Amino acid sequence: METEIQIIQANRIDDLLALISVFEDVFEMEKFVVPSQTHLQKLLNNEHFLAVVAKSKEKVIAGLTVYVLDQYYSEKPIAHIYDLAVSTSYQRKGIGSKLIAFANEYCKQSGFEEVFVQAEKDDDYAIDFYRSTKPAEELEAVHFSYKFT
Repeated sequence: METEIQIIQANRIDDLLALISVFEDVFEMEKFVVPSQTHLQKLLNNEHFLAVVAKSKEKVIAGLTVYVLDQYYSEKPIAHIYDLAVSTSYQRKGIGSKLIAFANEYCKQSGFEEVFVQAEKDDDYAIDFYRSTKPAEELEAVHFSYKFT
């Protein structure tokens, strides 16, 4: 199976919607309401956001999103892979690893200091997957969040 990996361009909101649909399915996001196209277009135009998709026969089958973080410790930005998912029928075919490799190479070529991704402690599948991509370092951390909705 041939897959093409590409960054979603600002004029391809349909690809972002397809990627969100993959996330919704894989992450079992019940009652999820997709944000407005105006908001999604704003996101695609944001230089601190990057969405990467894997396509098979022009269909989005997987992807990841990245937030670019400027830092005060260095002039080089860091990249946070926020979400990564592969459609169920395409899992375990190396597509997720190809997405990580693509993001890493893109960020390396673009002068980033590092790329990082988080996985929930009880998500053994995700942890095993990220370990298989040979990260430079693995930290154990506790994540706290403050919700306003």
